[in-house]
Parts: sequence; C-alpha cells; structure tokens
Amino acid sequence: MKLLKIAALALGLTVLAGPALAGQMKLIIATEGAYPPYNFVAADGSLQGFDVDFAKALCVKLDAQCDIIKQDWDGMIPGLIAKKYDVIVASMGILPEREEKIDFSIPYYQSPTGLVANRNSGITAGADGYVDPATLAGKKIGVQRSTGYESYARKTWPQAEIVVYDTSESADLDATAGRVDARFDDFIVLKNGLLAGDSKDDFARVGNTWPETAFGSKGEGIGVRKGETELLNAINQAIKDMRADGTYKTINDKYFDFDIYGG
Repeated sequence: MKLLKIAALALGLTVLAGPALAGQMKLIIATEGAYPPYNFVAADGSLQGFDVDFAKALCVKLDAQCDIIKQDWDGMIPGLIAKKYDVIVASMGILPEREEKIDFSIPYYQSPTGLVANRNSGITAGADGYVDPATLAGKKIGVQRSTGYESYARKTWPQAEIVVYDTSESADLDATAGRVDARFDDFIVLKNGLLAGDSKDDFARVGNTWPETAFGSKGEGIGVRKGETELLNAINQAIKDMRADGTYKTINDKYFDFDIYGG
C-alpha cells in the first residue's frame, strides 16, 4: 500500500527490514487491559477483548505489523505523546479536552452509559426515567479516574461522594465489598461485571441508560499523535472498509448482541 509506506517514512514510524516485509509499517498499539469486555488480560496472560480484536483487524487493513501492549489508563495519552507507542485502541471517548492533546479517528463504536446500584442503597429512578439525584445524597459512587464518567458525575451529582479508581475492575471490587453504593460506567462493562456472576443478585441498573453525547463525547475513537494526518486518514478508511466488508460485524457479534457501532 503505497500511501502507507510513504506515511511510515514521513511519520518516523519503524519500517521492518527483509524482503517479505520491506516497506511495511510497524505500529505499536496501546490498550488498557482492564476494561472487559473491551480489553482485558486473559488467564493465559494474553490481551483479549473487542478492542484487541478490532486492533488486529485494523492492522490487517493497514497492511501493518503491529504489537499490542498494555498501558495503564492514567498514562495512556502521555505515553502516546512521548512516543512509547503509535496508536491508542482502548475505548477512549472523543472528548474536547482530549482532542486538545491528541487526534482521534472517526468513532469506531458508541456505548450506552448506566448507573448500577446496590439493591439496598435506596437509590431510585425519578419521574423522567433517570436516576433521582435526591436519592444520591450522601451516597458513594465509584467511577474510573480521568474519564467522562468521572467528570459528568462530579458536575451533575454534587450531593453524592464520587470515589475514583485506577480501573473499573477495582471499582467493581469495592462495590461488591460494600465500600461504594453504586457504579457509574459504560453499561456493557457493568453488565459484564456487577450484573454478572456472584454479584448479579445484589445490584441492579437504576433507570435509563445515557447516550455518550450526554457527556460531550462523540463516541470511542482511535488516538494518534497530533499532525500524523496520513496515518489518521488511513485508519479512518480502514474503519469504513471494516464496516462495509463484514469484518466489523464478525468482531461485534463475538462480544455483543446488538450493533455497538451506533450506540
């Protein structure tokens, strides 16, 4: 793919040697590995999940050789800027404050957001179908640090105590241990966490889910460094191609029973 070979040289990306791989881009892709079902570490130590499968398919479309690495969420954008890796595929919402630091692809999915509470917490829905803010007074809500969920919860529910965690998994553990009353996150994450397994009878979704646009997010995007326009354009085209040729649907159906592309 001539465009990508030129892009690799222009962007300073690693180009592999050898006859079979001459001119092929090598990309290092970062994901979190702690946000199931989107990305997580399997029992054998491998990175798995929707983001990981999507990243692998993306690399096929880009004709690139890729390494996918685990990166803690708090260091995700700083690591990209510092050139520890070339691309972020980690269910990162396209938010204005992030767009000031890095560039994003077109959205590759949109997720519903929900609040899940302990059934004994007293947190209930209001007449509008969403959580009643009055019932959150004095309650502890667990969120992941540096996310749109944290920002929204702090701004919208000042009467509640917002407790932040490095990972969504840590927040779930504290919820099951009774240290927080509720969790606010991507609803698919909550559905596969608190609403599954041993804790499923202790928790319930409160009211309606929210679309990502409620938090100012355009959806989840793939992050690249500022100015790497040719790489970004190639990624955008690859996303469109994956939607058109059925690749996206195959990955989608492995993890979800609805089309997550449109929310």
